[in-house]
Amino acid sequence: MFTVLKNAKVFAPKDLGRADILICGSRIVAIEKDLAVSGLPECTVIDASARIATPGIVDGHVHLTGGGGEGGFATRTPEVKVETLCTHGVCTVAGLLGTDTLGRHPETLLAKVNGLRAEGVSAYMFTGGYCWPSPTVMGAVDRDIAFIDAVIGAKIAITDHRSSQMTAQELSRLTSLARVGGMIGGKAGRVVAHLGAGKAGFGLLHEVIETTDIPIGQFIPTHVNRNEALFDQAYAWLSAGGHIDFTSGINRKAKPGGAVKPSVGIAQCFRDDIGFDRVTMTSDGNGSAPIFDAGGTCIGIGIGGFEGMLQETRDLVGIEGLPLEQALRPVTSSAATVLGLGDKKGHLAVGADADILLLDEDLAIDHVFARGKHMVRQGDPIVFGAFSRG
Repeated sequence: MFTVLKNAKVFAPKDLGRADILICGSRIVAIEKDLAVSGLPECTVIDASARIATPGIVDGHVHLTGGGGEGGFATRTPEVKVETLCTHGVCTVAGLLGTDTLGRHPETLLAKVNGLRAEGVSAYMFTGGYCWPSPTVMGAVDRDIAFIDAVIGAKIAITDHRSSQMTAQELSRLTSLARVGGMIGGKAGRVVAHLGAGKAGFGLLHEVIETTDIPIGQFIPTHVNRNEALFDQAYAWLSAGGHIDFTSGINRKAKPGGAVKPSVGIAQCFRDDIGFDRVTMTSDGNGSAPIFDAGGTCIGIGIGGFEGMLQETRDLVGIEGLPLEQALRPVTSSAATVLGLGDKKGHLAVGADADILLLDEDLAIDHVFARGKHMVRQGDPIVFGAFSRG
């Protein structure tokens, strides 16, 4: 029932110095030096004196039921397993659909979210997908967000040859539905806007905020580090008060003007002191990574992983020279706030959910606790999905 992490170097993500963390059930109930824990029933004590304690990763863009399909049915990627999330430090996850909204459905995604919750992690979802009109569970975007606990916003794709090529009026309609559904349901109700490599870039988003009363903060533009031109537009969007989301797996510049490494782009935003709490990073985990020829034919495909989340965080510290308390924010406190989960997620504090990573000095995972449940011990998973081998 009780777990004590003794003498950890605590980053909440703010640097709190050395302290003990007391977990009761699913919550943190104390963070203090030299906690006296004698007499607590069923109390497990872990020596964390050689470890760094941080909030669990909040990953707001994962294809929980798989993605892909651009190269035919054989290119559909698999579902995410709970042990895969936890071994990469992900304690809170938001799922969404991708290109395929014919063979993948929001109802199936909701079932997967509920399954992951039963297995120990905190899971949520965005209704909709690449296409417009948006596929939903209850027949409307606003109804899904207002009445289904797990649904926190909506997803759409723009400036991509696989999208529905929606107009500004249609995007305004979708976003207003998400916004009002969120207001009624007490959620953020934001719209994740998948940005492809198309010509328009942020153009459609600008048209919406310039011609309607929808605030700039209602959008979460993602994959903004796809290329240098898109990152430049994202930097301007951030400067104007918007959110931007980097994809950890987009980190190799294949040609001049190509991908911007997340740690490089995030560090630039932080050094210039713009949008400190509006910059996030997500994995696009289990999404497909298709390769298209000049005619738009899919000629190859890969699958998005989760390892980039911690690796880019390490690079923010080790290469870009940011303090750890800053480097953690895009995957912890800022991520939770953007998703509307900041009261219980993304930080270590009394009353917050006990989503805690114990990392070694190289920021590699040793232990993972999700809602107080011990999920990973000495780097290996100890909780598995129903159809995984332990």
